[in-house]
Amino acid sequence: MPGPSLRQLHAHHAIHQGGLTGAIAKTEEMEELLEAKEFEVAHQAAEHLIEYWETRIISHADAEEDGFYQEMAGKNPGLQDAVLRLARDHDLLRIIVQDVKAMLAEEGLTPEVVHQFHALLVVNAVHSRDEERLLFAE
Repeated sequence: MPGPSLRQLHAHHAIHQGGLTGAIAKTEEMEELLEAKEFEVAHQAAEHLIEYWETRIISHADAEEDGFYQEMAGKNPGLQDAVLRLARDHDLLRIIVQDVKAMLAEEGLTPEVVHQFHALLVVNAVHSRDEERLLFAE
């Protein structure tokens, strides 16, 4: 059962914005460590960034899929396609995070890993904007 903050646009937006802001800050911190040639610390920062994506962003996605999306589509059957597309966005975030974890473990903190972290930011920002527009349209 979704919590009340998922049902209110201003609260839901705050959750999205807080998650994205944190992910951006942690990504920038990792990149600054790379620039400073602090490779081991940058690698640790990348691992913490993955953990952040899993515990903050993807856990929110899980909560949305655990009733909220169905509730919104139940109120408005015309949202069913939108809900499917939004759930696919969540799948993309999960896939990219798993890919990043594998690349980081196998190859270390490469430029490709950094690119994938940026891809996560873009997918998440577009997803949040679309979700707020589609599910909370008046």
